[in-house]
Amino acid sequence: MNTIINTIPLILGIVALIITPTVLSFVPNQPILPTILPTILPTILTTQNQQTTKLTTTLFMRKGGGKPKGPLRTIEVRPTMNNGIKHPEVRVSIPPSTGVGKDEILGILPISTALQKATEMSVDLILVSESGDIPVCKLVEYSKWRYMNEKKAKNLKKNSKSTEVKEIKMSYKIDVGDLKVRQKNCFKFLRSGNRVKLNVQFKGREQSHMDLGYDLIDRFMDTPELEEWGQMEGRPKKEGRGISVMVAVRQERIKREREEEKAEKRRKKKEEKLKAGVEEEVKKSKGDVTVKMEEEVDMEIENVDVTKATGGEKDQILNELF
Repeated sequence: MNTIINTIPLILGIVALIITPTVLSFVPNQPILPTILPTILPTILTTQNQQTTKLTTTLFMRKGGGKPKGPLRTIEVRPTMNNGIKHPEVRVSIPPSTGVGKDEILGILPISTALQKATEMSVDLILVSESGDIPVCKLVEYSKWRYMNEKKAKNLKKNSKSTEVKEIKMSYKIDVGDLKVRQKNCFKFLRSGNRVKLNVQFKGREQSHMDLGYDLIDRFMDTPELEEWGQMEGRPKKEGRGISVMVAVRQERIKREREEEKAEKRRKKKEEKLKAGVEEEVKKSKGDVTVKMEEEVDMEIENVDVTKATGGEKDQILNELF
């Protein structure tokens, strides 16, 4: 269909060339055809070439396309800074030179004064927050400010642990060995900071023995480790064809473990310091002993006249000294 539409101008041009002599035959002594043909023919050919090019491009264009190859491009969103700040007054602060501690607050300054100070210090005036009555800006290099923000975000992501819900399924006819394995897994999940969902499943006529499921959950939690680390969120309840209950971590136990880890780290640091101090004292004492021995040997050599001794006596004296 597109091919037919694109060839219409060429057909019309050919028809015009055929009809034009017939029309001009009725107009005597008018040499119009020689003047019209040089004008019409290039226009027709140019139009036909454009249509052919468009048709070829359309035919050979790749359909679909799919996803672009390579990593996704991230667009950096820069904060408002320097001349982009349109507020008349800003609260300006400077980060500490060491990078640790609180920022030094310069107070509320006009935007012109703040920009002048940024130029003098060869830094950028970055708009940090504009939620208050007076927006807060910081005098710092943009690259340094971006690096500190990325580092802070990485530390937050590293320290934050996402809690998950682990599910432990069992039957009310579970064996003692399998029950102990599930108790160990539950204890491991709780120590990792996750919540655990205990699910006792029943099939068919087993649903008439729901009381055995409640007893199994009580026996499951009746261990020293689980009593110390976990606590049930409410009583077990019927859920579909089984009984389930959520077990969460005791926050006081996690706090105690963190305190124990900190105390252990402090103890190790003290031991390392003591060990380093003892080694330094031993080295110092060894050096003092060596110096004293050398001094004593030098004194004994000065007191003995080796030159007057004979060959055998000289060797004997030197052996006694050294």
